[in-house]
Amino acid sequence: MSILVDSSTKVIVQGITGHFGAQHTRLSLDYGTKIIAGVVPGKGGKLFDEKVPIFNTVAEAKQETGATVSVIFVPPPYAADAILEAVFAELDLAVCVTEFIPVRDVIMVKRAMEGTKTKLLGPNCPGIVTPGSGNNSYGGCRIGISPGYIHKKGHIGVASRSGTLTYEAVWQLTSRGVGQSTCVGIGGDPVHGLSHLDIIKMFNEDPDTHGIIIIGEIGGTSEEQAAEWIKHNCKKPIAAFVAGSTAPPGRRMGHAGAIISGGKGTAAAKIEAFKEADVAIAPTPADIADTLLKIM
Repeated sequence: MSILVDSSTKVIVQGITGHFGAQHTRLSLDYGTKIIAGVVPGKGGKLFDEKVPIFNTVAEAKQETGATVSVIFVPPPYAADAILEAVFAELDLAVCVTEFIPVRDVIMVKRAMEGTKTKLLGPNCPGIVTPGSGNNSYGGCRIGISPGYIHKKGHIGVASRSGTLTYEAVWQLTSRGVGQSTCVGIGGDPVHGLSHLDIIKMFNEDPDTHGIIIIGEIGGTSEEQAAEWIKHNCKKPIAAFVAGSTAPPGRRMGHAGAIISGGKGTAAAKIEAFKEADVAIAPTPADIADTLLKIM
């Protein structure tokens, strides 16, 4: 099993003909992902690479193909509308890779999503991968920009705010012969969709996930909220790494979500919260996988 997506998930790509969207659509198709439609207003009726039909709207694409998930490679000024189009089409999940979306736009999107069935992953996230069982995990589901070949089918769930540290943790696991159930990059923007807590709850309920890695970073309170829930509810072994422990006090870092205010959101506070929840702490990025494997 897995969470959110699997090898049977039918995926729409919004912005499939743009350079970035086209590049990662091809990589996902090579991985075995069932990308069955693209959406580009004004280009309906055409084919992407002579095999993926393009529609003018998400609603049309869903009606014709039965897709349940959309991945969004749409420029920042139009990304909020693209997310809402997926929401109004009642898809199960919208994965927004786009970065630099104005915070005000994402706030508007989240308000509009209240009471709907659609979950939002991102924005500014690497996406989600559920590895398959073929060579280089072929036959799984790769949605977004994560390198597919580093994954291996298995039983460790990964939830991360950092794209590059997600890849680091996954490669460490795979290099040790340990596979993953699903790997989720939630993104680092200050306003976003699914949180660490949301993903941890899903992993806790997934019988195929035997251990969990959490990667956090300074700014916000997502990690502290997850730690509080873990302390009282989660029985699976968990290891965490929190980036930013060497950040100078008062310095705003480059990452959009790495903003510390009111004494909250520091690496020390997050690490202490995890320790109180009996989560094993990796001292450096190089120790993420081994920290989990030692307690399993």
